[in-house]
Amino acid sequence: MSFSERLAALFTAAGFPEPSRAIDTVLSYVIGMSTTEAAWLTTVARSGETEAAFIARLMPAAQRAAADHDHLADAYAAGAVLDPAEIRDTKFAYGLDVVLDGLAMRLPG
Repeated sequence: MSFSERLAALFTAAGFPEPSRAIDTVLSYVIGMSTTEAAWLTTVARSGETEAAFIARLMPAAQRAAADHDHLADAYAAGAVLDPAEIRDTKFAYGLDVVLDGLAMRLPG
């Protein structure tokens, strides 16, 4: 309750007329991303491989599958050399920025 109260106070102070809706939006994003990441990391752990080895093993098949898709081929080619933890962090931060930017647009005045 104290956490929820602090969130409500923060969002109210920010000017949201219905702070619970804004809070629900942020929490839904965070929970959704966290659940996805937990599922991925569980899959990697169950493989018995490191995340880098797991991705390296799967990436050639993913790259072949994406080869005929113009909007995906470059992303999969780049994904083979990027740090997976950095990719997750970047995706999370980008999405959170988008959610917060959208909420900011709903502030009165």
